[in-house]
Amino acid sequence: MEEKWLETVISQGCVRGKVTYQETLDALHRMNVAVDAVHARSLFKPGFSHIIAPQQERDPNRTGFISTDAFRSIYEAFVYRKELVDIFKQLSTSRRLLPPKKLEDFLRTEQHEAGADGKKVAELIEKYELSIEARRDNYMTLHGFIRFMTSEDNHIFRREHNQVYQDMTHPLSDYFISTSHNTYLISDQLVGQSHLWAYGSALMRGCRCVEIDCWDGVDNEPVVYHGFTLTSKILFKTIIYVIEKYAFVASHYPLILSLENHCSPRQQEVMANHLIAILGDKLLTAPVTNSSATLLPSPEALRGKILIKYKKTEPPWDPPLSPSRPSTQGQVLEHVEELGDDESGDEEPTKSLLPLKMNLLKNKKEPKSKLKVKQPIAALLSDLVIYTKSQNFVSFQHSRENQKFYENNSLSERKAQRLARGSGQEFIAHTMKFLTRIYPKGTRASSSNFYPQEFWNVGCQMVALNFQTPGIAMDMEGGKFLDNGRCGYVLKPEFLRSAKFCYDPYDLRRCPMLLSIKVISGSLLPPCSLSTSNTADPVVILQIYGAPRDECSKQTQVRRSNAFNPQWNQTITFSVQVPELALLRFCVQDQLTLISNEFLGQYTLPLRSISRGYRHVPLLNKHGQSIVPASLFVHIWFN
Repeated sequence: MEEKWLETVISQGCVRGKVTYQETLDALHRMNVAVDAVHARSLFKPGFSHIIAPQQERDPNRTGFISTDAFRSIYEAFVYRKELVDIFKQLSTSRRLLPPKKLEDFLRTEQHEAGADGKKVAELIEKYELSIEARRDNYMTLHGFIRFMTSEDNHIFRREHNQVYQDMTHPLSDYFISTSHNTYLISDQLVGQSHLWAYGSALMRGCRCVEIDCWDGVDNEPVVYHGFTLTSKILFKTIIYVIEKYAFVASHYPLILSLENHCSPRQQEVMANHLIAILGDKLLTAPVTNSSATLLPSPEALRGKILIKYKKTEPPWDPPLSPSRPSTQGQVLEHVEELGDDESGDEEPTKSLLPLKMNLLKNKKEPKSKLKVKQPIAALLSDLVIYTKSQNFVSFQHSRENQKFYENNSLSERKAQRLARGSGQEFIAHTMKFLTRIYPKGTRASSSNFYPQEFWNVGCQMVALNFQTPGIAMDMEGGKFLDNGRCGYVLKPEFLRSAKFCYDPYDLRRCPMLLSIKVISGSLLPPCSLSTSNTADPVVILQIYGAPRDECSKQTQVRRSNAFNPQWNQTITFSVQVPELALLRFCVQDQLTLISNEFLGQYTLPLRSISRGYRHVPLLNKHGQSIVPASLFVHIWFN
């Protein structure tokens, strides 16, 4: 059946009996073969005759054409991967066709697929089998089996986690929330560019809390930039237009705008008016719960709403969260705002980088008025703060005794680190009640990121990262929020949201989960940047991020000069005590020297989102973007 189908496709694409390189690519794409230009070009070259065709079938005169037999060899090199052919032959009694009952048994016993039955098998055959005869007779050929095994239906990430499956009716404090820091920047904090694209990009990646640093601008229009630096400026209102457009494209759950505000009361009123006029009904302007509520509303209750996170000063005559208030247009509430406070009174980049910034501005003649350290709050802007009122953090005891459920804290990474390591259980108890945002220390002038897992381990909801800076931290952010349909909200484990547990991330006595990963092979990996062809010396590094005792890194051996289809067949095992918090990262690197590797691709996902059995692992580049068709093929087992 497959031979007949292949002959038909070749005859349609090779009318002259020979094909060019571009015709080869086009034909392979029509045949639904995973192929990339770099590896196809390498196989097409005469020097690879030992792979694609006998000596007489090469193109010795460099005419740009190869024979149909050579084309068939290229097709087989891309499709018939040894590791997949071996599995097929074990399942198929004839070694040519796979009966539906054998495929059903494979799905149920080896792949642990829930609901694997005759109907499911028929659907897979109809979807992945290209031979008309095989589909008619309900069989799967080798090509159909390979297409299925390398598809999204056989992805390492559990299909049911690709949609919102968690309970979204818990209070906001019960969720990890995807959070961006200095969202307006696309490079460093000193001379980098601010750009509207940064907001659209973050929102399309599922981010649910973005930051806006606001300063007085000309013509009474507030601007956004990193204060006292040479970063470029954007009008506040244009950012709000972008947010209005993209706020709920990737997720329907609430979006939080974290304001770091340095504007005068007059321009604060302009900000408030822009928020009201541009966001319209999307802006939350009144409580959704009654006045006796003691818990934050849920993501479901706030679905489709934008919340303002900022300071709030409530007049003595007006109780907190009252849905009806007198007009406050033009009023100014006496509230002191320290320069660089970032809502918390703790260290913040604007403050700690001030010496560097002032050096940059020596010749800019900035008005001295910008150096003022106090700023009252416009009542109109204060009124827009409903459930996310920023409150200075004093101590855990002070918060227990004085903090309201709708008040949140922002802590610098340095202070949060000290608290997490010295008072982990108190920190967890705090984050069970109050939203807590962690932001990078002020000395990170290059917009580098801290290690976020340390703060997720103690239940911090809003761990703010520089989305514009690629690296392990953003790989972890992307992997963690793959879960729950990429909606930007992930329900925390019960031991981080229920007071009946006494969980300490630094003192664990739990029965561990045993995880076994057999790294079988790679396919069409990116070649080394120093290579003139399609080669690399790839090694796969497996990393566990989670509770301190679970953190571990192990790797395979290096495979020399093979980025096309390297074979490892190595099993790596881990013992994980807190799988609910753990992330698994596959990182493929090219070994340049014994002490230096080059990044080729990675894929990160929560341990609880891993599927058992033989699985396809797609690879992403350093920016978290797909580099199809590059992938790994693995076998997963866990207890």
